[in-house]
Amino acid sequence: MKKILFILTTALIVSACGNTKVTDEAAKREQLQELKQQVHTLEQQIHVLEMELSANETEELVNIKTNTLENQKFEHFIEVTGKVEAEQDVNVSPESAGIIKEVLVSEGQQVSKGQVMARLNTDVLERSIEELQVQLDLAVTNYERQKNLWDQNIGSEMQYLQAKNNKESLEKRIQSLNTQIEMSEVKSPINGVVDIVYQKKGNIGSPQTPFAKVINTGNIKIYGDISESYITKVHQGDNVEIRFPALDKTVDAKINQIGNTIDPNNRTFRVRININNPTNLIKPNLVSVISLRDYVNDSAIVVPLLYIKEDFNGHYTYVVEKENGEDVARKVYVTPGVTNNNMTEIIDGLSAGMRIISEGYNQVVNGTAVQIN
Repeated sequence: MKKILFILTTALIVSACGNTKVTDEAAKREQLQELKQQVHTLEQQIHVLEMELSANETEELVNIKTNTLENQKFEHFIEVTGKVEAEQDVNVSPESAGIIKEVLVSEGQQVSKGQVMARLNTDVLERSIEELQVQLDLAVTNYERQKNLWDQNIGSEMQYLQAKNNKESLEKRIQSLNTQIEMSEVKSPINGVVDIVYQKKGNIGSPQTPFAKVINTGNIKIYGDISESYITKVHQGDNVEIRFPALDKTVDAKINQIGNTIDPNNRTFRVRININNPTNLIKPNLVSVISLRDYVNDSAIVVPLLYIKEDFNGHYTYVVEKENGEDVARKVYVTPGVTNNNMTEIIDGLSAGMRIISEGYNQVVNGTAVQIN
């Protein structure tokens, strides 16, 4: 009997729990349905409000600036490094060999053409001249005596000719020694400045050993090596601009010479430009940049390089057009040419009179309504 009561009690408890679980799930489902209905109602209200606000709003315009395109002159330049040389730059050497007796100049000194810069020791030559002069005096006396006798038909012709030959031979030897003494003087061949003195007193000078370097920087030569691809675009007499970065200086000049050969090592040809340098400020080997014009178009459409964008279809930019009385941005595909100093020539796609967007082009797309400031 007790066992039956236990089983009945357990069954009642389980049944009660099951009924409670079913009741809870039903309540939750009812609550969820109510919340979904509230969300749906809110979404409808939000949509209605958005539509009302959208109907009241006016379209926002993008502020931009434009430039009106005009035909203008466009030039393209190439730049090459220039090599600066003095028009006159010479190493001066003695014409004969000998010990340097005197050095008469110093580095940085101005010298004129023909000025003596140094002298070699000529003691031996001078003593030789003295000895020959004694012999010459005697030879002259003998010659004059023989000549007087010969004029009187006294004596032999052979004696007269020997005396004459001896005198003339000594005169030529003395003249030769005097010439050697003159050659012992080291003279400047140009007007200029002593840049370097290589030797000093007591050194042995010779024609093979430079004594000093003299330069004249009043006139400067500048050489530039240009790629052979420009050989038909560069001509003698063309205007060039030479920039010296270290001096913050620019000089306008003309091409004086174009080389007649192509360097096989770097496939370039050489041009030479002469310029005046009255202040001597431009020094040999100073860094220089030569700017040469290789292209010109007197009537071109030119825009800043920044205005040109690129996508899969090509290069494009934005212009402003009138549509229904309003200004809108239009995407225009263009054919760019060469670029110089961040300005690009437009071969096709733009024409004079068109308004190109100069500010705000990154904020528009094709068809964007704009307001020009």
